[in-house]
Amino acid sequence: MFVAWRLIIENEPTSAAPRILRMPDIDRAHLKKLIADEDERFLRLHPKSGALFAEAKKVMPGGVPMSWMAKWPGAYPIFVDSAQGARFTDVDGLEYIDLCLGDTGSMTGHSPAPTVAAINAQLKRGLTAMLPTEDAVIVASELSRRFGLPLWQFTVTATDANRHVIRYSRLITERSKVIVIDKCYHGSVDETFATLDGSGNTVKRPGNLGAPVDLSETTRVVEFNNLAAMEAALAHGDVAAILMEPSMTNIGIVLPDEGYLEAVGELAKKYGAVWIIDETHTISVGPGGMTALHGLKPDVLTIGKAIAGGIPTGTFGMTSEIAARIKAKVERELIDTGGIGSTLAGNALSLAAMRATLTEVLTDAAFAHMVELGQLWCDGVDAAIAEFGLPWHCSRLGARGEYLFQSTAPKTGKEASDAGDFELEQYVHLRLLNDGFLITPFHNMALVSPATTRADIEAHTKAFRAMCADLVSA
Repeated sequence: MFVAWRLIIENEPTSAAPRILRMPDIDRAHLKKLIADEDERFLRLHPKSGALFAEAKKVMPGGVPMSWMAKWPGAYPIFVDSAQGARFTDVDGLEYIDLCLGDTGSMTGHSPAPTVAAINAQLKRGLTAMLPTEDAVIVASELSRRFGLPLWQFTVTATDANRHVIRYSRLITERSKVIVIDKCYHGSVDETFATLDGSGNTVKRPGNLGAPVDLSETTRVVEFNNLAAMEAALAHGDVAAILMEPSMTNIGIVLPDEGYLEAVGELAKKYGAVWIIDETHTISVGPGGMTALHGLKPDVLTIGKAIAGGIPTGTFGMTSEIAARIKAKVERELIDTGGIGSTLAGNALSLAAMRATLTEVLTDAAFAHMVELGQLWCDGVDAAIAEFGLPWHCSRLGARGEYLFQSTAPKTGKEASDAGDFELEQYVHLRLLNDGFLITPFHNMALVSPATTRADIEAHTKAFRAMCADLVSA
């Protein structure tokens, strides 16, 4: 059995509300000058990316192949020439230490050798045939060993996995509602783009595009770490499933209170809802994610991104009971018209990549290295925060770390969101990018790969300290 890695949790005692110190009124004129200096440096460093961007705008909206790529700092996104291990090189010949890693899609490091070898071998043997391969059996067995769920199905993305299990949950419970956590992220699943308004009502999140129905018809939103709200939402008797990350990540790292996750699982059982855990990002804590770390017993688990070394894939595991309930309601002659699956789901190429990645790349030893360096990254950030008296907090999630602009760990997604400062974030990200470091563009998050070195982390610590010094030097 694999090693369970220790998760560092820094929540405040629940007996008293923490005193939150937010970013003081910094000299915004000074910040704007710093940003202007970095904007000028960016243009000077990246002329070839600029030329490509000018061409890209003629053929792609916003000059990017996917709309959210426009959120990178700087006048335009840098264009990548090559990537290997924990580093990539742009078209201007500049090398970067990659702490974003495709927002977990390349948590293995770019193009890990065992995965590349498996992909190359499978390319000669066929990519997709709508038929199973031996790799499917091996991958499902390994996932069962890691996460404790016996039965697995494969998709193209984690988004697809979440969509499928929501449909299955509605099928077997004959209920309509899905509970999600406020400020959650589960890919592009319609039901998850909901939030709470000032009166506690479920409404669509700002920026939600073309929702098919009012989200209050499909979704009920509760705050993370709020068991009373969870039970009240379940008590209506119309909830098919609870879909949640065991620790929030995409709004910022929000760690669970002691006993919170186990209590949610008990509430799901009490009210007959399917408990779905999404480990797509939280696998950063160890080989079996937070499910193994905490001994959790979800009905269904979803995951994607990292487990195929960068090849698009997703998967979901389920208990034997859930599988039996699904089987009792699905007719074989109609199995291809139920809205579950796609032509490329479970294809031979993705399964070959998953087999190599899970058995040869994301190993116990690799996670030990990743978690150690993830903690070292956080140590460096904490040291600079303390040295310059910044009221910021760095949260830790195994090989993942993130700082936000308040002094204590957030308890809810809203608290993490409220601690944001877009102008300041853009400066931090642009400054680090110009210094040769890429962090996740949507927040101040870093992730460590098996290929990341201690020297990489120490270089970031030095650059981060210099950035903090300049920020407070006005």
